[in-house]
Amino acid sequence: MKFVLFVEGHTERLAVPQLLKRWLDPRLSTPVGIKTSRFEGWADYARDLRKKVELNLSGTSGQDVIAGIGLLDLYGPTIYPADRTDASSRLAWAKEHFERQVGHPRFHQHFAVHELEAWILSEPAVLPRAVREVLPATPPEKVNFNEPPAKLLDRLYTSKLSRRYKKTTDGTNLFRALDPAVAYAKCPNLKLLLDDMLQLAQAAGL
Repeated sequence: MKFVLFVEGHTERLAVPQLLKRWLDPRLSTPVGIKTSRFEGWADYARDLRKKVELNLSGTSGQDVIAGIGLLDLYGPTIYPADRTDASSRLAWAKEHFERQVGHPRFHQHFAVHELEAWILSEPAVLPRAVREVLPATPPEKVNFNEPPAKLLDRLYTSKLSRRYKKTTDGTNLFRALDPAVAYAKCPNLKLLLDDMLQLAQAAGL
């Protein structure tokens, strides 16, 4: 039995499945599979999500699929209505928007707030010393639309390490070092994602 994880980029495809499994598998009687379906950014995600969900969850290809899980950064998309300017209102609107658009009973939309790198910020010990020493004390998911987590890390890497933060190499390595239990405790929207997946997997008999 497996989940299909619909993601917008390479970092999510490379790093997220194993991070989720490291939290989920010890809580299940049988390890769960996670297959990724990657898009080329949020615009591609918004355009082709319904088609890819149908392809992966319906018919014989979907027989062993527990659910489809959409994971998108809250920062980035430009589809929000003008009156949705804060994180909570954008979350509520976008979750309903994508689940209605897809229209599949086994599809669940989730978000990294404000970006996937918020999970990294939950455990400063995984970062290079020079970077973690200057991290703001802001809770990870409160690093906001003005300077979201990846941009914050890029600024700090540039100023302290004299090089850019690279999502697909630095990010992937940092996610491998990250303790998912720490991120779960500090990132409420990651907690929602993992709790949802755990409940679905247990209901499927795992």
